[in-house]
Amino acid sequence: MSGNVTFTKEGAIATVVIENEGRLNALSLPMWRQLRAAFEELGHDRDGVRCIVLRGAGDAFASGADIAEFENERYDVPTARAYGKAIHPALIAISECPHPVISMIHGPCVGGGLEIAGRTDIRICDESARFGIPVNRLGLVVAYAELKALLDIVGPSFAMEMLLEGRIYGAADALRIGLVNRAVPDSELEKEAYGTAKRIADGAPLAARWHKKFVRRLLEPKPLREDELDESFDCFGTEDFRIGYRAFLEKKKPQFKGH
Repeated sequence: MSGNVTFTKEGAIATVVIENEGRLNALSLPMWRQLRAAFEELGHDRDGVRCIVLRGAGDAFASGADIAEFENERYDVPTARAYGKAIHPALIAISECPHPVISMIHGPCVGGGLEIAGRTDIRICDESARFGIPVNRLGLVVAYAELKALLDIVGPSFAMEMLLEGRIYGAADALRIGLVNRAVPDSELEKEAYGTAKRIADGAPLAARWHKKFVRRLLEPKPLREDELDESFDCFGTEDFRIGYRAFLEKKKPQFKGH
């Protein structure tokens, strides 16, 4: 086994780190399982965590699945299906995590690494970042479960360009097509990512979770149910709402409790 996915918590902000030294943080099969476990554990922490920063160690965000494993783990149709059963739950765990997730992207963010970043809510990169899914060079396709998030972010035209040409995009092009929210100089990436996380953590955590849930739901084609429409008003029954509007009237900074 090579590489690890670990997490730490500092105040209300958690950091998840993808690390596979010497392999541009390529994810081995155990690392995909660790990624899922990390986000599921953090997702259950409703009192202590308000925002998560996802990053790679060293000089890369993540270069995707470890191709060196293919000979033993992903060499035919049955093994590929089994491998997908490890990858897909990890991606789902990120997108369904109730807390806002920021990807802090430095260096290569390609293949499965881009699929991971695509499941986060805000993507911030530096000028050294590189993006793409050049699977056409491997004779592979991106499975439905892995492609949906990319399609939602950049739309069918740029998704097709990326997949058919196998293009690698720099930070400026990634910003132009909407793949990232912000691109900053290398020296400012950490400050920008954690500054964003702090602004989120200072806000009302219940409202943040509701907004994440609402945006995901509105991307689904089926009509909203009456109970879903009614949920939009549940925030008025929270202690955080009372704290927020009283602080506004008193011109104070609100100290939200998450209740």
